[in-house]
Amino acid sequence: MARARGPLPRLKKERTMHAMQYEMTLPADYDMDIIRDRVSRLGHALDDWDGLGFKTYLMRERGVHGSPVNQYAPFYLWNTMEGMNTFLWGGAFQGPVNDFGRPAVRQWTGLAYEEGRAAGSPAVAAVRRRQRVPDAVPLSAFMEDAVGEAGRLAAQDGAVLAAAAVDSHRWELVHFSLWDHRTPKAPGEVFEVLHVSQPGRRELPRGRQW
Repeated sequence: MARARGPLPRLKKERTMHAMQYEMTLPADYDMDIIRDRVSRLGHALDDWDGLGFKTYLMRERGVHGSPVNQYAPFYLWNTMEGMNTFLWGGAFQGPVNDFGRPAVRQWTGLAYEEGRAAGSPAVAAVRRRQRVPDAVPLSAFMEDAVGEAGRLAAQDGAVLAAAAVDSHRWELVHFSLWDHRTPKAPGEVFEVLHVSQPGRRELPRGRQW
């Protein structure tokens, strides 16, 4: 006779971390002061957005820090999927879509998050490094290394924060960090930070995300 089972234990509901970014690549002769003005006028709109850890309003300028393009490329860390979905499908995302066209929205599952040594300083630069997850590596060891790298970045002088996340469809790892100076030594693509909305930054789960 089959033994009766009791009710399954309820899992504790916790905040999660989800990274998101889209890129608007602009003409080579585009006046990037238009982007600076746009963020100056509209950047406060997400300063109290429920479910948002932070949004960094980022741009790259052709010829600056080796950038080959002019680009507007906001990067987000979300505390909740509901907050992200409300942004994407509730109407707020339609503004940049109307102005620049609909971009591909990249998403990564959070691996690690750390506040940096300069956590209380305003961020002026961001570094993003994307890399392929090799086929022949044990995933557990590779992801642990990614967690360690986020911690090493956060421990550097001038680091405001550091995060790591993974896209398990493309098998792509992204490292993202913010800095209080314009010439960070971290490897990767350097962006100018125009504004940071960070209503839920304190609630972002620290350290390893599993």
